[in-house]
Amino acid sequence: MNADALVLRDIHQPPAPGWWPPAPGWWLLAALVLLAAAWFAWRAWRRRQRRRALVRLFDDTVARAQAPAEQVAAMSELLRRAARTVDPRADTLLGDDWLRFLDEGMPVPAFSAGAGALLRDGGYRREVPAPALRALHEVARERFLRWMEPH
Repeated sequence: MNADALVLRDIHQPPAPGWWPPAPGWWLLAALVLLAAAWFAWRAWRRRQRRRALVRLFDDTVARAQAPAEQVAAMSELLRRAARTVDPRADTLLGDDWLRFLDEGMPVPAFSAGAGALLRDGGYRREVPAPALRALHEVARERFLRWMEPH
């Protein structure tokens, strides 16, 4: 016999599997990731829609009031309604106690020492300066939104 005819070779491994198509577990993982991303996107969309609706409610309610003093009173009423989500007895507070309650959790006291102090007596004034009313509107809207948005 020929010596070259009986050459023994080592065991050959089959080629490594390709990366495509992925195993069923990877398809399941991809589906779960897509589902989670869709859920978070839907929640973010709902949160934006709710915020827009709350801004529209606040602005429309204030805009329906004719006189500046009535606008201050409308902002105060909206803030009192929103305050009940934080503390059920908050809408019974008066004067400086009410303004201090509005300032809770704010980095700078905007109600007891800032533009929000107009809430104390602005609803009873004959004349309310337009810049002070605009400043109160911004501060009151932000406080209203913070209390009304879900946590």
